Amino acid sequence: MTTTRPEGLQPAAENGVLADAPAGAADGAASPSLLRRAASVSELWTFLILAALVAFFTIAAPGKFFTTYDLTQIAVNAAIYLVLGVGMTYVVITAGIDLSIGSVLVLAAVAAGEYNIHHGGAGAGWGTVAVCVVIALVVGAAWGALQGVVVATEKVPPLIVTLGGLGAALGIAELATGGQDPADAAATNLQNTLGYGKLLGIPWLVILAAAVTLVFGLVLGTTRFGTHTFAIGSNPAASRRAGIRVGRHLVKVYALMGLLAGLGAVMWLASYGTTSIAGHSTDNLKVITAVVLGGTSLFGGRGSVLGTVIGVFIPAVLSTGLIVIGVQQYWQDVAVGVVLVAAVYIDQMRRRTRERS
Repeated sequence: MTTTRPEGLQPAAENGVLADAPAGAADGAASPSLLRRAASVSELWTFLILAALVAFFTIAAPGKFFTTYDLTQIAVNAAIYLVLGVGMTYVVITAGIDLSIGSVLVLAAVAAGEYNIHHGGAGAGWGTVAVCVVIALVVGAAWGALQGVVVATEKVPPLIVTLGGLGAALGIAELATGGQDPADAAATNLQNTLGYGKLLGIPWLVILAAAVTLVFGLVLGTTRFGTHTFAIGSNPAASRRAGIRVGRHLVKVYALMGLLAGLGAVMWLASYGTTSIAGHSTDNLKVITAVVLGGTSLFGGRGSVLGTVIGVFIPAVLSTGLIVIGVQQYWQDVAVGVVLVAAVYIDQMRRRTRERS
């Protein structure tokens, strides 16, 4: 599908390029212009940070870091956050935020888990597994769409809406389970395949996360839906004048975020076999950190799924590397927090530079 940019809008960042080269520029200026554009690509700088971390820990712990086992574990641990990060990328590009994703994941997992418990438990067949997957996806998408409706029609700030959604979704999940993780919430069939299975040595969780990333990365970069997402984040008023139904699009974006939270719930059940009601309180922080580290602007209008992929792996590599070299876990949280603040600061500096130019 051919993408169009609504008239009157500033060009949204595409593939990390912030501005087109001036028309009619002399051939002799082409190379410096390309170098400046390459230097402005957020994904490039983020990748360099990731590469520097990998190099540092490889040198600091020779033979203990960057092994096949480490790489596999990092990829598996990052898979669910990558799926959530893809949805968050869309939300943040529209200048929104979703703090409820961890609670929505829990609610979707509880809904699917309760059905599984009453239809075979650990020994449930593939029919039950399929229904559980559908339940998780529908619950997540419905909750996301509900939040999107409130944001779009009632003009309530996304921060407030999703903060309320965080508490409400978790509260419903706790009411349904008495605050305890139910036993037999995941079928053995689901765990033995998606949870522990591999294809050509690659875990299915990683393959699924990669497929989701590829599909929605292409949607964001090559379709009208992606173009409208950037446009709304850049200038919602101009988007309305250009004929974009901003409210309807925001509902779709938040529904997508909820859908991917539901998929994250399926992946969590497959990987851990439990709903982990109390284990997702910081999912929103981890995912937002990854998205911001990947170069998506909290002010909207700029970002990419590729950047989010890199951003997801920076905290994962950082945490694993610090464990390998024997740093206490509490310092890991401090390090990730410092990296997040630094990323937001850099984002603000880039924004001010663009506004002055």
